[in-house]
Order: sequence, then C-alpha cells, then structure tokens
Amino acid sequence: MASVKLCDVLYAISDNDALELLKHVATADGSTSEVLRSKMKITRKQYYSRLYKLTKCGAIQKKDNAYFLTTLGKALYDAQAAIESALGNYWKIRAIDSIEIADSIPMEEQKRLIETLLGDQEIKNVLIKR
Repeated sequence: MASVKLCDVLYAISDNDALELLKHVATADGSTSEVLRSKMKITRKQYYSRLYKLTKCGAIQKKDNAYFLTTLGKALYDAQAAIESALGNYWKIRAIDSIEIADSIPMEEQKRLIETLLGDQEIKNVLIKR
C-alpha cells in the first residue's frame, strides 16, 4: 500500500459531509453502510464518494460489513474535535492573541489570563506550550 500524503487526508475531510460521516463512524463504531447512510442527509453518490475518500486515505476501514475508525481516523477525529472546540472559543482566543501581542504583560500573567479565560483544558495546554 502506498503511503498517504497529508493533502490526501485533508482532501478526504474537506467538506462538512465528510466530517459528519467521520463523526458517525467514530460514535457508532461498527455500523453498517446502510445505518451510516441513513444518518446522512446526502445523496447515495455523495455518501459513497465520501466513504471512498475516507477509506482510501486510511481514516476508516471496513471489517465484516461494518465500518470502524483506524488509528489515523481516531487521530483525525480528536483533531477535528479540538478544532471545533477552538472555534467555539474563537473570541476568547482572539482576546488571548491581543494579550500576547502586548509586550507589557509578563509571561506568568499571560498564563494566568489564559487559565481564567478558557475552560477547555486541551486548548489551554496548546496555548501554554507556546
């Protein structure tokens, strides 16, 4: 099997329907194609097109007529959840950007402000690492 490139993976998850399908596979581990398709509000062709891309890039796999996330798929699902969380905190993150630009605020004070503004531990960890 040829190695998968980042652009292939990003292409496979590049629309809302593909992301929704990835979420359905993640939350309903072991669902058949019919069950997954019934949860989607897209045409049969659109469904199978997204399923093919996700399978080809290695995000999902089929076993015994059911679909499961691969290890790559689990990583994509977690990354997608983290990005959605960041987008949900967009204005707080923008405020943190403004704080970081201000040279007059000491690093320790910046960390305390980040802790105060954000409730999401995963996003806090990313921001504090910087």
